[in-house]
Amino acid sequence: MKNKTYLLTLILFLLFFNGSILLISIVNLKTNLDSTRENCLRDHSFITIALTKDLTALESRGIEAGSALQVLFDSYVHYYGKQNVYMELVQNGQTLYSSLLEGQELKGKPKLPAAGKRIISTLPSQDRKYIGVVGVLPAPHDSIVLSYYYDLSELTAAWKRMTSLLFLAGLVISSLLAVCLILLLNHLFKPLQQISEASKSIAQGNYANRIPVRGQDELSEMATSFNNMAEAIENQIARLADAAEQKQRFIDNFAHELRTPLTSIYGYAEYLQKASISEEDKLEATGFIMSESRRLQNIAYVLLDLASLRSSEIVFAPVDIAELFQNIIDTLVRKAEEKQVTISFACGFDVLNGDRDLLQSLMVNLTDNAIKACEPGGSINITAYAENGRKIIEVRDNGRGMTREQLAHITEPFYRVDKARSRAEGGVGLGLSICEQIAARHGAELKFDSQPGLGTTTKVIFTSL
Repeated sequence: MKNKTYLLTLILFLLFFNGSILLISIVNLKTNLDSTRENCLRDHSFITIALTKDLTALESRGIEAGSALQVLFDSYVHYYGKQNVYMELVQNGQTLYSSLLEGQELKGKPKLPAAGKRIISTLPSQDRKYIGVVGVLPAPHDSIVLSYYYDLSELTAAWKRMTSLLFLAGLVISSLLAVCLILLLNHLFKPLQQISEASKSIAQGNYANRIPVRGQDELSEMATSFNNMAEAIENQIARLADAAEQKQRFIDNFAHELRTPLTSIYGYAEYLQKASISEEDKLEATGFIMSESRRLQNIAYVLLDLASLRSSEIVFAPVDIAELFQNIIDTLVRKAEEKQVTISFACGFDVLNGDRDLLQSLMVNLTDNAIKACEPGGSINITAYAENGRKIIEVRDNGRGMTREQLAHITEPFYRVDKARSRAEGGVGLGLSICEQIAARHGAELKFDSQPGLGTTTKVIFTSL
């Protein structure tokens, strides 16, 4: 593309430039010719008038004009001959005097004009050209014809020299232009070349490639747009990779969660089938089978809840915050008392728009996790307040807390901070995943802040309510 642009631009410039030189040369020649023609007419008129006055003066003195005519004419011939002018005097068809050289024949001499008239024309002669002016002297000397011939050789030679210089200058300028054009096109096409190379690199999987941006022209804007596109692609690829990784972890964790209870169920079932055992052992084995079956049931129900959250429509309605908090306490009061954990709440606003049941499920899960994290004698504070025009519900506990690494994974399905404790308490590691989905359906986000040994603070920030 660059080579085609270069050749096309150079050809167009050469055509335009050289055409301009040719046009200027032609216009200059025409202007000089027109000026020369006017000068020739003026000189012929001057000579005619002066010669007529001289002849009249001589005749008034009684001197015969014929004898003095050559002397008078020679003075004009001598003066104008220095200016490449040749003249003739013709009387009654006979040439009286002529300054033309031998063999200097002019072709296409015009016919004699009428008295008081002049004829001007361009006459060729071998390798030269002349501007000829022919006119009859005024009466009583109208039998005499004065011919004036101006040699165009010097004018033509000067025009040729000027044209040659112009074309030589055009050649030099064209060469400089060709070099400058190459440099300019290299500069202009460099961003496009970089974009092309970056596109190929991205197509090969190198999404981190960027184009340097210099200046504020259209190409710089194109480079900026390309970088933004590349960054968006890189971010999207990163998100897809992260989603794929999360999906794989989900599958791995799900398989693990199924494998353990299924193994237990199968083992105890085989034990019941093959072994000769007492009623007490049977009851114990069936108890294990039922316990693990219940775990599988809980996993299935929670997964169904997650699927339902992603597809179901939510009907928004005003939810009384004080009533919501009281329902949470009523639901978890026994569990809190068993753990010797106190729960308190404070309302900074009265109403929140959302789905009552889903919001209650969200807060119950968050509060239940806080109870599990607390040691006996711990406390949980649930607070609703507004900040920077956004409504926030905060659950704060003084429990075990979590590390940064643990915080990065707590919303992943089947992830447990304390696997042994969670399994003993019947958790399957899907509670916070459900909480995240409920928050997202309400245009909210979950934020966690935790320090080991100091507790955890969970914020539900409603950005669109």
